[in-house]
Amino acid sequence: QVQVVESGGGLVQAGGSLRLSCVASGRTFSNYAIGWFRQAPGKERAFVATISWGGAYYEDSVKGRFTISRDTAKNTVYLQMNSLAPEDTAVYYCAASRRLSRSRGEYDYWGQGTQVTVSS
Repeated sequence: QVQVVESGGGLVQAGGSLRLSCVASGRTFSNYAIGWFRQAPGKERAFVATISWGGAYYEDSVKGRFTISRDTAKNTVYLQMNSLAPEDTAVYYCAASRRLSRSRGEYDYWGQGTQVTVSS
């Protein structure tokens, strides 16, 4: 089993930046893809980005603005978010999967989420 814990959310003005962290513990971190998803009020939880040794994928609206990276020594995955816009406001979740996938259903282990609020 894998446990993941997110941190780094907060309130930021439009155009600003935040870096989210996802710390994983339990089974071998390097065997799992770590993904970021977000859920805005009244909407379904949606894919943002994911990373494993096989590469990284991004949702189209965040390409060029968000960067996902991993530090294996720290069992941590980061999501650097630049040029934030009000539509990025959501609860951001990290999750672990055996496969590099954009599909929410492929992820077995989820964190509690961290709130990101972007003011206009």
